[in-house]
Amino acid sequence: MAFWAASPHYRLMSPVCCLSAKAGSRSVLATLASKVKHINGRYERFLERTFPRFYVLYATFTKGIQALFLEVKEIRKIKSKMSHQRLSVQQLPYREMERLRQFRRDVIKAIPIGVIAIPPFANFLVIVLMYFFPRQLLIRYFWTPSQQVEFLEAYDAIRRDSYPDVVKSLALAAHSLADPQLQKRLQELCTEVQRGSQPRVAELFAVRSLFSGSPLGLNKLQVSHVKALSRVLFLTPHLPAFFLRHRLRSHVLEIRHLDRAMLRLGLGQLSEEELKAACYLRGLNSTHLGMSECRAWLEQWLGLSCKLQGIRDSNHEEFPRGGFNPL
Repeated sequence: MAFWAASPHYRLMSPVCCLSAKAGSRSVLATLASKVKHINGRYERFLERTFPRFYVLYATFTKGIQALFLEVKEIRKIKSKMSHQRLSVQQLPYREMERLRQFRRDVIKAIPIGVIAIPPFANFLVIVLMYFFPRQLLIRYFWTPSQQVEFLEAYDAIRRDSYPDVVKSLALAAHSLADPQLQKRLQELCTEVQRGSQPRVAELFAVRSLFSGSPLGLNKLQVSHVKALSRVLFLTPHLPAFFLRHRLRSHVLEIRHLDRAMLRLGLGQLSEEELKAACYLRGLNSTHLGMSECRAWLEQWLGLSCKLQGIRDSNHEEFPRGGFNPL
């Protein structure tokens, strides 16, 4: 037996047997996967015929899991690229920068439901909460197409409800301005906005200096003004004033870097979905707008953003000192 095992014939046949075994196992796995896929397809068709409403939720959840898995893989690639090339977030292309920003917000939103699910037997409660409060607890991957439009409209309604408070705070702050000409300009802009008009870029640029010191610099704003701005930017207002100012500054700076990256890429390179998302992030409800309307609005936004950034860069400012301009 030992002689046969040591023979050249045995040594030649052993790798062949191993290869044959591997090929056989792969064939079994492929057959098993095919059967599982077939059974799953039949189950989905059964759900679609028998429980159409439940099927929509099931299909949304399944696609959401797949999309989330792919997104995590992309985020890992971006992080690996940043590590190997020693890049900061601000040096990334626009799409990668925006991807990181959105993923971070998704993770923050998912934390509460993750905490609730920690205790034993809490999964049932989590499912119930997710079913009845999908906008508050589910991230965008698990929204149905109709929910995406509905929830974006709901968030925009919250934002619109905060605009009067922001404009009112600006009008009150205008009374304490030392320069009577700038005071008049700001009051006129506030009145114009309150009447439903849209100020021109040149009018906004003319009052830029007001947002670099007292009383409209971010560090000088009243707490009620800071809370209203937080609601406009979908940031929780239920924090101490110091944290609210820090989050506002970080958010405005993030949009500033995204504006720069978008300019490098060019608006013409953005898809309709990307254009709408960019407009929505910057304050415009774009759910029912077309590509040309979104692009035209972003051109105006970037025109003002470039002018303001040019001034700040010439002054070597690392962070935007001014408050968020809601006009």
